[in-house]
Amino acid sequence: MSDGIDTRTNWLDPEALAAVRGQVPLVYVDAVPVRVDDMGQITHVGMLLRQAPDGSISRTVVSGRVLLGERVREALLRHLEKDLGPLALPRIPPEPAPFTVVEYFPDPSISGFHDPRHHAVSLAFVVPVSGDCNPTQEALDLGWFTPEQVVAADMRRDMTGGHDRLVRLALASAGRLP
Repeated sequence: MSDGIDTRTNWLDPEALAAVRGQVPLVYVDAVPVRVDDMGQITHVGMLLRQAPDGSISRTVVSGRVLLGERVREALLRHLEKDLGPLALPRIPPEPAPFTVVEYFPDPSISGFHDPRHHAVSLAFVVPVSGDCNPTQEALDLGWFTPEQVVAADMRRDMTGGHDRLVRLALASAGRLP
């Protein structure tokens, strides 16, 4: 065995990933970034503007795969930093617990959560952020919306894949659904 083998990358080449996606559900994390007031009440929800898996431009939450050997907390931090920038300062507890589990399917009629690429199981979290957020890489923009704005019909139309339901579930889990 060579000492030069990197066992921590855990990335599959595109062909291998396509094969796995066709045969096994993948584990993901979804993070709904929020701003909170001094009492811990959600005042704003951060929504990314990006290209969705179906090719449309839509508002989404932070989302991504959990790598082999990676703790859920590490995956959350990695995806939050990748999408919101290194100065977002997310406040994730040492042992985070999801507010729900979401199952994405290629067929949107199965669960209402849709990803045309594969079946994925996602642990969903509400994550307070306190720093300056500057979207990086894949995100086109980041907007902060009040709970009332983020559940309004026009905003919900801008979300795909069931993220409108996910945001409402997140707000409800925090006692903040308008």
